[in-house]
Amino acid sequence: MSLAYSAVDFDRLLKAFSQRWGVAAVPRFNSWRELVGGGAGVGEMEQLKRANDFFNRQVSFGEDITIWNQADFWATPMETLGRGSGDCEDFVIAKYFSLQLMGMAPAKLRLTYVKAKIGGLNSTVSQAHMVLAYYAQPDAEPLVLDNLLGDIRPASRRPDLSPVFSFNSDGIWVAGGGQAKSSVDRLSRWKDLVARMQTEGFEL
Repeated sequence: MSLAYSAVDFDRLLKAFSQRWGVAAVPRFNSWRELVGGGAGVGEMEQLKRANDFFNRQVSFGEDITIWNQADFWATPMETLGRGSGDCEDFVIAKYFSLQLMGMAPAKLRLTYVKAKIGGLNSTVSQAHMVLAYYAQPDAEPLVLDNLLGDIRPASRRPDLSPVFSFNSDGIWVAGGGQAKSSVDRLSRWKDLVARMQTEGFEL
C-alpha cells in the first residue's frame, strides 16, 4: 500500500479540510501542499529534511487526552494539520505519508516504537516514544526523524533510544530480529487510521 501524489485530489481535500477545521487552519494545509508538491524533484535527504522541519515547526506537541479527549488516538495528517498539534505518533504518521507523496518508497520508511531515556544517558527512567526511521537500503543503518530534535541523526547517534518494534504498510519488524510474520493489519489503530484517510479522500 502506498500513496501517490498523482492520485490525490488536493482541491477536494482542501474543501473537506476547510469545512471541518475552518479557514484559520487553511494556511497550514496550503503550506503542506507546497511541501509535498515541491519535494518531488529533490533528493531523498532533502525530502527527509523538508518533511522533518515542516512538521516540527508547524505542529505543536500535545497529549492525546488533551487534543482528542482519548487516551491513545492516531491522527491522520489532515487531522494533525487541522488541530495544529499532535503527539509523537501523529508527527511520525504525518511525515510518513508526506514523504510518500513526495515520491519516496514506503519500504524505506518504518514507524518505530522506542523506549526513550529521560534525563540523560545514565538515567534509568524511560518512556514510550515513536520516531520515523529511514533506510536507504534494507540493511543500512537507519536515519531517525524525531519531533524532539531538529536534526536528523543516524541511529548510532541516538543512544537514548532503544527500539522495540517497527512497522510500515508492508509489515511489522521486531527489534533485533527480522520481519515478523504478523501483518500490519493486526494493528487496529493502523486499520482505523487508513479507513479515516480514505474517508478524507486519499486512495490507499
